[in-house]
Amino acid sequence: MENRIYDKNNGLWYAKQGDYYLPELALPPEEEKPIGIWGQRHLRYLKEHKQLVYLNLLTSGRLNEYLSSVDEQAEDMFFRLVKEYADRQGVTEQL
Repeated sequence: MENRIYDKNNGLWYAKQGDYYLPELALPPEEEKPIGIWGQRHLRYLKEHKQLVYLNLLTSGRLNEYLSSVDEQAEDMFFRLVKEYADRQGVTEQL
């Protein structure tokens, strides 16, 4: 028997593993974007508390893009809050 076969009905390749043929599946290519501390923390939260959302993002190939977006939004919010707090407290560069 062949180690690899093609099924014309569904367009998938199958590889022989032991006595069974398993489909050769691959995730779609995903653009790598840098993920900062906020994105990493959100990733940990998803893995621990929102496993279904995590798996859906991972298998659809959108996890890195999503975490990068969360990181960017959180960083913007953090700097905005720090600036507002400094203005409220009267903190200047001269201090």
